[in-house]
Amino acid sequence: MPPTTPYAGKFNSCGPYTSNSSNNNHHPQPHSPYRSNTAPKPSTKTQENIYNCAYVATENPYDIPHTSYRSSSLSSSNTTTTTTTNSHHYNNSCVSPHSPRQHGGSSCHGRGSYRSSSSGSEQSCHNNSAPPKSRVYGHGGVIASYGEMCYHDNSLVSASLEALIQHLVPTVDYYPDRSYVFTFLLSSRLFLHPYELMTRVCHLCVEQQRSGDALLDKIRFREVAPKLVQLLTEWTETFPYDFRDERMMRCLKDMTNHVARGDEYSWRAMQQMTQRLIKRLSALGQYEEAVAALNNVALERPTSLKSKQAAGQRSDVLSVCDDPFVLAQQLTHIELDRLSFIGPEEFIQTFAMKDPLENQKGFFRKRKTNNLEAYVNWFNRLSYLVATEICMPAKKKHRARIIEFFIDVAQECFNIGNFNSLMAIITGMNMSPVSRLKKTWSKVNTDKFDILEHQMDPSSNFSNYRTALRGATQRSETAHSSQEKIVIPFFSLLIKDIYFLNEGCASRLQNGHINFEKLWELAKQVSEFLVWRQVVCPFERDRRVLQYLVTTPVFSEDELHLASYESEGPENNMEKDSRRSLRYHSKL
Repeated sequence: MPPTTPYAGKFNSCGPYTSNSSNNNHHPQPHSPYRSNTAPKPSTKTQENIYNCAYVATENPYDIPHTSYRSSSLSSSNTTTTTTTNSHHYNNSCVSPHSPRQHGGSSCHGRGSYRSSSSGSEQSCHNNSAPPKSRVYGHGGVIASYGEMCYHDNSLVSASLEALIQHLVPTVDYYPDRSYVFTFLLSSRLFLHPYELMTRVCHLCVEQQRSGDALLDKIRFREVAPKLVQLLTEWTETFPYDFRDERMMRCLKDMTNHVARGDEYSWRAMQQMTQRLIKRLSALGQYEEAVAALNNVALERPTSLKSKQAAGQRSDVLSVCDDPFVLAQQLTHIELDRLSFIGPEEFIQTFAMKDPLENQKGFFRKRKTNNLEAYVNWFNRLSYLVATEICMPAKKKHRARIIEFFIDVAQECFNIGNFNSLMAIITGMNMSPVSRLKKTWSKVNTDKFDILEHQMDPSSNFSNYRTALRGATQRSETAHSSQEKIVIPFFSLLIKDIYFLNEGCASRLQNGHINFEKLWELAKQVSEFLVWRQVVCPFERDRRVLQYLVTTPVFSEDELHLASYESEGPENNMEKDSRRSLRYHSKL
């Protein structure tokens, strides 16, 4: 059987999967218009995580060599197909990752022609005696069917759900390609719940070893047990949050007991794997509690925030940190901390099927996109924090100074590769209560801000930003220092790209097969995020600055408008009416 992935071998072992897009190789790294050769070097001093629960992914100690094919008994004559002389290359992606809405239809172009030529059962894809059937298409591609699995130019493009599940199950002489494992575990939740998949995989793995002879069954299971443990290790280390469901933990416990009866070495590996999983879930629980506590502190409304006249009682950002480079470093700490707790499956869970038990109360019924939503909320908070800091001061000169300070912070974020904080700052400075302060802006040199806005210009599907992101990614891949490895994408756009990739292509084809080309593309985008997520921030922590950024109260939208009107009075009747209404409601 041909390889199952169009980019086989580009994923690392379980945990930090990587995806090296060929698109990055043809774009020169953009040079920052602000880069200074005299910028201070980051401190390498390590300090305690602000949440006291930083998680460092461990390497897999149970890394077992494996084959990339379903069966080694398939001869080369069975796996080769005739190619056409047409030089046209088949487009392997459903939707261009840089143009998420290119395809307006509900399914991908040409996908309906992928039909399995096998009329047998779902298990026929493992019949080694049957050669693959192939068909040459006019556009230069070759479709080969192996039972219920269809390939195009040696890449898996579609299959029945049962065949995909069977393809995940290891045997004595087979282990699935790791890129396939990641891709299917990531997107299978579009079709069935993780606990259903795990139950079926474990059941098949055990049943395939049954022969009717108890002694022979034990010997055969002992041979396959290490590969089953390897599969479960990849699952628990890459998608640990799946195991917040007690059904998953029960299944894992049952398999541990089953493995214990057949192979002591594999049983010990299972115990170690479970301990790492529990540690990760414990860190997640601590992180969520810490974020909730920080949010509660930030929601407190002190008197100094409600009254602009009492603004002197409140510290501002310049009194806490007047160095733009240091503030950009601390923002990067927060970004990487929060990125590290987002599970890759959360991108898919946003449009996956609903769990009928998810409305029940309890630890394991927590929202499946909780960390992703918390990160989006951080972006919104930072935007409102910037606007609050600008609108709060009573003096025009002070407001202008804060605007210039945040422009310099945004510039340093760009240099670091922290595009999420950069966009949050730009968003805050473009909010209506800030942008209307014309007298204040007249005191600001906006040349640097104009350049930053151009870099993040949304026109042409954020083409300028995407070019800068590719440059930062290329820099990260060839990095010689920890700082050069940092890539923090504009997160809302990343979610939007994945959403439109999912919406722009049908998950199932007309013949009922799973559209696996779509799953490859989803995995490709999410795997890039995993690479960015695993970077450890090299900068020294400043606890005072960090505490200010995550806990200091910020204005609501109405409070921002009222503070803006108090800074610079209304310019027309509409603004006067708005101020009158805001003052009235603020007294209620």
